[in-house]
Amino acid sequence: MPQQAVPSLFRRRGTLAALVGGVAAVSGAGLLLSYVLTPVSPARPPAPRVVPPAADAVFDYQIGGAYPPPAGVEAVARDRGERPAAGLYNVCYVNAFQTQPDALGWWQKHHADLLLRDDDGDLVNDEAWGEALLDTSTPADRARLAAIVGGWIDDCARAGFQAVEPDNLDSHERSDGLLTRSHNAAYAKLLARRAHAAGLAIGQKNTTDLLQRRREIGFDFAVAEECGRHDECADYASAYSDRVFVVEYRDEDFDRACSSVGPKLSVVRRDLGVRPAGRPGHVFRTC
Repeated sequence: MPQQAVPSLFRRRGTLAALVGGVAAVSGAGLLLSYVLTPVSPARPPAPRVVPPAADAVFDYQIGGAYPPPAGVEAVARDRGERPAAGLYNVCYVNAFQTQPDALGWWQKHHADLLLRDDDGDLVNDEAWGEALLDTSTPADRARLAAIVGGWIDDCARAGFQAVEPDNLDSHERSDGLLTRSHNAAYAKLLARRAHAAGLAIGQKNTTDLLQRRREIGFDFAVAEECGRHDECADYASAYSDRVFVVEYRDEDFDRACSSVGPKLSVVRRDLGVRPAGRPGHVFRTC
């Protein structure tokens, strides 16, 4: 029954009463009354549309600080604390598997039990970046982490980003054996569901050993750092139908990526600190 028809039936209460009285003795009258009086459930709103990035879109990786995109850039990645670039395809950077260095105090104050610790109770760190690892080893901890990081993902959607990039999918490799690939894959699956519910595409960040599980997890594209250096770009390209943002930090690796996959993938050369334009050491080049 159309939802708008219900009020008109109730306006004809006298007619309805006569109808019910006349058929009270007839088998099935109760069914008729139930049919008339049962409210109609409102239609469920459609899920937001998820739009993955286009293949070979000119890309700038700005997670170290936002700045006006260079001419010709069509897609940009920025930290979740920044605003998206108007008129471009925007990817929201979220450190989902480790803490940002300046956020460790917040985690220790509010969610200390979600930080990964060794047998001595010491934090397990990514020494290269000064980031503590998050504990994805149990379903309960993964659910709690997904609720926290999922809120950040929702914020990305509200800010106007089209996609999210959850970083450090490979944290298990730095966990001293306390985390496994499957732990992180299960957690990433929760994040993918949250991203899609918010209308965001979600990118696989590095970690070629999880390419075979990309559909199970729900990834839509990839952000591949130094795949030219490690001869992995073609693997990402095949898995994601060329929807891959390649980031290289050395000239020789950038040149290799450009010559091998540059005609079909988005390849950018950035400085390792991904500094904003105008800062000493800033580098930005595309194929």
